[in-house]
Amino acid sequence: MSQGFDYDLVIIGAGVGGHGAALHAVSCGLKTAIIEAADMGGTCVNRGCIPSKALLAASGRVRELRDAHHLKSLGIQVGNVDFDRQAIANHADNLVSKIQGDLTNSLKRLKVDIIRGWGKLAGSQKVSVTTEDGEKTITAKDIILSPGSIPFVPPGIEVDGKTVFTSDQGVKLESLPDWIAIIGSGYIGLEFSDIYSALGSEITMIEALDQLMPGFDRDIAKLAERVLIIPRDIETKVGIYAKKVIPGSPVVIELADFKTKEDVDVIEVDACLVATGRIPATQNLGLESVGVELDRRNFIPVNDSMAVLSAGEVVPHLWAIGDANGKMMLAHAASAQGIIAVDNICGKHREVDYRSIPAAAFTHPEISYVGMTETAAKDLGKESGFEVGTARTYFKGNSKALAEGEADGIAKVVYRQDTGEVLGVHIFGMHASDLIHEASAAIANRQSVQTLAHLVHAHPTLSEVLDEAYKRAVS
Repeated sequence: MSQGFDYDLVIIGAGVGGHGAALHAVSCGLKTAIIEAADMGGTCVNRGCIPSKALLAASGRVRELRDAHHLKSLGIQVGNVDFDRQAIANHADNLVSKIQGDLTNSLKRLKVDIIRGWGKLAGSQKVSVTTEDGEKTITAKDIILSPGSIPFVPPGIEVDGKTVFTSDQGVKLESLPDWIAIIGSGYIGLEFSDIYSALGSEITMIEALDQLMPGFDRDIAKLAERVLIIPRDIETKVGIYAKKVIPGSPVVIELADFKTKEDVDVIEVDACLVATGRIPATQNLGLESVGVELDRRNFIPVNDSMAVLSAGEVVPHLWAIGDANGKMMLAHAASAQGIIAVDNICGKHREVDYRSIPAAAFTHPEISYVGMTETAAKDLGKESGFEVGTARTYFKGNSKALAEGEADGIAKVVYRQDTGEVLGVHIFGMHASDLIHEASAAIANRQSVQTLAHLVHAHPTLSEVLDEAYKRAVS
């Protein structure tokens, strides 16, 4: 126990990152407390990954069972398929309660003190907590900030939580509008378009940038658009932004050209989901008490060890992880950062390898990627003086995908031509979120396509799409 402090470590925020850090801290022998003002489990467990995956699982089954053409090709006929919206919503809700309970119990079991209230810095190695019973100050040798993020709502958009809402309310599935506008075509917009279209809603997808799915590799985005958008009841407006959104029945949306800002149309829909990304929840954390300024996007500046920086210098005993530092806004990245922060607190110097952290969108079929897009790799190649190679393989040539009748898909490997080192892998297709981890391990170990091409994969499995891509890269 650190001399003269209440705790060795205090963590502000009990999301996935804070939880992972607390568990690791206990295993390293640190007396630990975690402070949470809202729901244990943070965004991921309550309003993000977990409930959305439950909705995607249920709505995906509905889509599958209603796809008479696909089932007929397998020799199956199914009668009328019905669903109960409230029961699907309850499935998501029950899962949230279970995981929230498991997370809280795991902390209690390891004797982590859970303090309910608003935690903020009150100077070096000090935290003040505002609870229902008033305010108290606790001291800690080290402090980790893990406050997470909130949905970003662009100016001009009014959210009422019922007819115009963010993903926070969307995961509750309180209604199934006949016609819903989804603003944004990133992974949140894509996943919700998958849910709503499977359950019978018509969708208008509005994307301000000049192409759909702007964050994804272009080859992946093109095929994903052909499979996830064009055949479904989804119209798209690209290069157009929602200048004004007024809640009500109907919701009125004023649309304008993103480049010229000229008005182009007014549409009236039953509901509108705002899926325009997330921003850090970094207000009212007391950072000024230790002389830390947020960056221009309101993220907490950190180095690769997760130490907080002030004017480029390390602030002793203060760390920040997860969405609030803006390095990679993913739940599993927050967990990894939490573990690395604790290792550094315990004197083991470690840094995060962001290139090997995978990401996925759980559409049907799924999209996943790890490492760099082809464009980013080519930019690095220009700087560092190497050429970039790519190899593509298609699920249409994969025996397992054909057996499942799920042959829409592509795997793309981006690599250095001189050393063969894998720089990025992008997959669109059935079980893409599971397949990506082989590529993630390859990138973490900086392996080359030459080495990977000699690995043996079980046949017939979907993993052979990567096997084939590695072999194509060296042929």
